[in-house]
Amino acid sequence: MTRNKTQGFLETIRTVVYAVLIALVIRTFAYEPFNIPSGSMIPTLLVGAYLFVSKLSYGYSDHSLPFSLPLIPGRIFFSEPERGDVAVFKLPSDNKTDYIKRLIGLPGDRIQVVKGILHINGTAVERKRVDDYVQRDEAGNIRHIPRYLETLPNGRSHYILEESDRGSHDNTPVYTVPEGHYFAMGDNRDRSRDSRFQNGVGFIPRKNLVGRAEILFFSIEGSAWKFWRWPWAVRFGRLFKGVE
Repeated sequence: MTRNKTQGFLETIRTVVYAVLIALVIRTFAYEPFNIPSGSMIPTLLVGAYLFVSKLSYGYSDHSLPFSLPLIPGRIFFSEPERGDVAVFKLPSDNKTDYIKRLIGLPGDRIQVVKGILHINGTAVERKRVDDYVQRDEAGNIRHIPRYLETLPNGRSHYILEESDRGSHDNTPVYTVPEGHYFAMGDNRDRSRDSRFQNGVGFIPRKNLVGRAEILFFSIEGSAWKFWRWPWAVRFGRLFKGVE
């Protein structure tokens, strides 16, 4: 009986190890879960959203591995991102912090914001006012923020928020995206620290791309661990939605 118990215990340990290894492989090379801690991508992604990021989309670099282990030279199996992709990347200034933004500019592009309007290669991007986004701030006050539908040159459309066209980064110089880099912006334009902040974020090196945001699998107001509040706090209309 003792021998059977020992064999059963060892079998359990083996099963757990296999499960951990399989999960690690999936997380490293296929899909990794991320959560949204800030409002820079509102209205596309809300604080408290949980999503899967496809690591298959852009190939692999050191930042695809746990702890960014320096085991992959450059980037392998690379596929070029498309303009408008929502991507997770490592912040260039520390190569550790995960950021999620929309890739607006590709290598060689000239990007500028003029009176709140995004310009790509000298042409204004189409922006159409659709309605107000209603949001409750931290003090409990209701805020109405203008929401626009922005259509990029490749035909991809997404919603953005623009509180005004007179903010500190609503009029910028021309940014020329270097080869092997990308220009990223948040959809919450006046509340996003992104590539417009050259000293804080700047251009995104190709190597720093982690993956493309694919599927929202959970979204909740408040703390996810307070499961007894889920019936009232879960945003059921946002579950299992593709990220556009």
